[in-house]
Amino acid sequence: MKSFFIGNLEIKMPVIQGGMGVGISLSGLASAVANEGGIGVISCAGLGLLYPKEKGTYPEKCIGGLKEEIRKARLKTKGVIGVNVMVALSNYSDMVRTAINEKIDVVFSGAGLPLDLPSYLTPQSTTKLVPIVSSSRAAKIICDKWNKNYNYLPDAIVVEGPKAGGHLGFKREQIQDQNFALDVLIPEVVAVASGYKAQKQIPVIAAGGISTGEDIAHFMELGASGVQMGSIFVTTEECDASDTFKEVYIHSNPEDILIIESPVGMPGRAIDGNFIHNVKEGLEKPKKCSFHCIKTCDYTKSPYCIIKALYNAAKGNMKKGYAFAGSNAFLAKKIRSVKEVMNTLESEFVLATHRLS
Repeated sequence: MKSFFIGNLEIKMPVIQGGMGVGISLSGLASAVANEGGIGVISCAGLGLLYPKEKGTYPEKCIGGLKEEIRKARLKTKGVIGVNVMVALSNYSDMVRTAINEKIDVVFSGAGLPLDLPSYLTPQSTTKLVPIVSSSRAAKIICDKWNKNYNYLPDAIVVEGPKAGGHLGFKREQIQDQNFALDVLIPEVVAVASGYKAQKQIPVIAAGGISTGEDIAHFMELGASGVQMGSIFVTTEECDASDTFKEVYIHSNPEDILIIESPVGMPGRAIDGNFIHNVKEGLEKPKKCSFHCIKTCDYTKSPYCIIKALYNAAKGNMKKGYAFAGSNAFLAKKIRSVKEVMNTLESEFVLATHRLS
């Protein structure tokens, strides 16, 4: 596989591990992927729950937790480490500032348009900024706003299609519509990015439902410089989730992977289970909110607390949570090392490129 650059950072293996929260991709998984030449990504969602002994309020615990995870990752790897910060988070600003202060290599930001992301850079910052979009229109809006307001263009753009796990930037009816398929989106966003090539090379990264080296070869043929993959890394030894969580993936079938309505007002893709059934029956309504983790969430109208559900699942309490997953998560058959996953992707890619040529 060919390396590519995000700014002056060489990504030797063109695979970005998607940020997965709460507590699925932390320093353990991120450093393992970085050690194989990809970009390892720490999810900052819900870190305050994972670091309850940190001092202060929930937002302060999140800051402490993010610092700790970045520092732990740095001890385990000299590779490229990123942080995923959702725009929808109430503590979005805190998390971006903290990541940049800790000299993180890359900030990935989606679940909303990160229109002010360059405003957090300082003159000394070396952090690269990569928005996550689900349309060429969003990519163009971000490029134009950043260019006009900050004289800055994205260092790369992740395009997340409708087969991704977790929250999706699509309406329910668009998820199966071929007009919104990743095969359509990638060339459109590549065209947007190439419109700025006189100022900056903006690599485009394909994401959502990518599960083999053959998929990687396919999206590179369409103009992507690399791919982002999440589900494939859940069932690794180094993934930070509990073994119980990983087993949910391994024992899942294609029909278990559902589109659900999230309390944040977006559709999401998850693996079916008892908790999802209880939500449908109205049995998981929150009585209070201690976190206010998502800007748009009103707990009085919410069918369940999403941060607690995701935290419980990561810790292995599947009765009180569920697993977000990409459309091909059911392909996982066993726990492997990150090295084995990367080697398999490389072999599949080589075979696919021989066939394509």
